[in-house]
Amino acid sequence: MSEKASFGDRVVAAGFAAGWKLVPLLPERPTAAVFRVLADRVWARRGKSVRRLESNLARVTGLAPGSRELRELTRAGMRSYFRYFHEIFRLPSMSTEEVVRRTHVIGAEHVHDTVAAGRGVVLALPHMGNWDQAGAWLVGVGHPFTTVAERLRPESLFRRYVAFREGLGMEVLPLTGGDGHNFATLAMRVRKGGVVCLPAERDLTKSGVEVRFFGATTKVPAGPPLLAVQTGAALLPAVVYFVNGDWGIHIHEEIPVPEEGTRQEKVAVVAQRLADVFEKGISEHPEDWHMLQRLWLEDLPLPEAGP
Repeated sequence: MSEKASFGDRVVAAGFAAGWKLVPLLPERPTAAVFRVLADRVWARRGKSVRRLESNLARVTGLAPGSRELRELTRAGMRSYFRYFHEIFRLPSMSTEEVVRRTHVIGAEHVHDTVAAGRGVVLALPHMGNWDQAGAWLVGVGHPFTTVAERLRPESLFRRYVAFREGLGMEVLPLTGGDGHNFATLAMRVRKGGVVCLPAERDLTKSGVEVRFFGATTKVPAGPPLLAVQTGAALLPAVVYFVNGDWGIHIHEEIPVPEEGTRQEKVAVVAQRLADVFEKGISEHPEDWHMLQRLWLEDLPLPEAGP
C-alpha cells in the first residue's frame, strides 16, 4: 500500500498535470523564458538541492567552492534542469520527425548494428540533458525499448509519468511495487534482441556496486553491468546533453565484459569502466548533469551510534 500523499506532493502532481495540459498550447519561446526565470529564482534562494548541485559540480570540475565561476555554472545547471521539465511538457505534442531531425547523435551505429545482428542492447545513461527526449529519438529511429521508473509520490504523478513515457513508445517497469521480476523481464527483453535503457550513475543501496568516480567512492546500479555479464547483451554508455535549442546524444562503444573472473568480479570491472565513460561525458557537459542529491559515500550522513 502506498503512503498517503502530503499536501506538497499533491501540489507538485497538480503542477505537472497542468504543465502537460497547458504548456503545449502556448508559444514555445515565452514558456521557455518563464522556466528560465523560475530556474533563476530557485538558484538565487540557494535551497538544499541547489547547494547540493553546487557541491557536486565543485567536485567534478575542480572549481573553488563559493567562487563566482562555480555559482554561474550552478545557475546554468538549474536552467538546464528546468529546461528538461519545460521540454517534457511539450514532447507529447512534437512530431517524431522533429524529434529525430533536432537530435544530433554520435555513435548511433553502435545501436543499429548490434540490433541488426540480433543481439540485445543495454543503454546506460547518467542523469543528464533530456533523457526522455533521447528515448523519443530512440523509438523514432526504430528501437522501442524497456526502462525502469522510480515510483514517484503521489501515485497520480507516477501514473502520469508512466503514461507520458508509454505515449512516447517506451515500456515502463516500476522500480518498486511491481511484480518483483524486473531483472528477469529486462534479461528476457535483451535475450530476444531488444533494447533496454537504464539510469546508471546513482544507487546508494546495499545492491549498488562501488566505483571510483571523480576521485572518490560512490555506488552505481548493478543492473546494467549485470545484464551484460549474464545475458551477453552489449552495454553501451550514452551521454545526453543540450546543443543550443536542440539535443545531443553520444553513444559510446560497447564496454567489454572480462573473460576471466567471477560474476561479481566481472560486474565490478564493467561498472568501473562505465563510470569512467560517464566521468568524461559529465566533464564535457557539467551544466547538463542534473545531480541534485548526494552521490558520494563520504557525503552521506553518518549512521547513528547504537545504545
